[in-house]
Amino acid sequence: MASQFTIFFLILLLSTVLNPTSVPVVRPPQNTSTFGFVSMIDNPLTLGPKVSSKLVGRAQGFYASASQQEVSLLMVMNFAFIAGKYNSSTITVLGRNSVFNSMREMPVIGGSGLFRFSRGYAQARTHTFDPKTGDAIVEYNVYVLHY
Repeated sequence: MASQFTIFFLILLLSTVLNPTSVPVVRPPQNTSTFGFVSMIDNPLTLGPKVSSKLVGRAQGFYASASQQEVSLLMVMNFAFIAGKYNSSTITVLGRNSVFNSMREMPVIGGSGLFRFSRGYAQARTHTFDPKTGDAIVEYNVYVLHY
């Protein structure tokens, strides 16, 4: 079976909200720009790009700055669904995210529930980004094959 859907990943950093959804756990060494930075995430997954859009799950995991030459992240996350057809199912994404590219593709390496044995890919596009706060809204188009 194949599934395709679009979800939005809302990143709200510590500097702008009382309950941040992305929290730094390892700061980079003083002699680098961002290389080595690690942040834990528990970001809302919504059907639209607004904070008030319908919540369908959470993106939970971490990202780490993995390049010394560009802003490129190692993304390790589960899309944990809490509503609708995919309630209680997860999709696991692990891959490279070159954040300033207009479209980034990361592999789907597995899942649970309705997404058991899934394989596929997720395409990420930045919808909005505030360079002063780091807050961002990223659109994910996810394509998976599963049983």
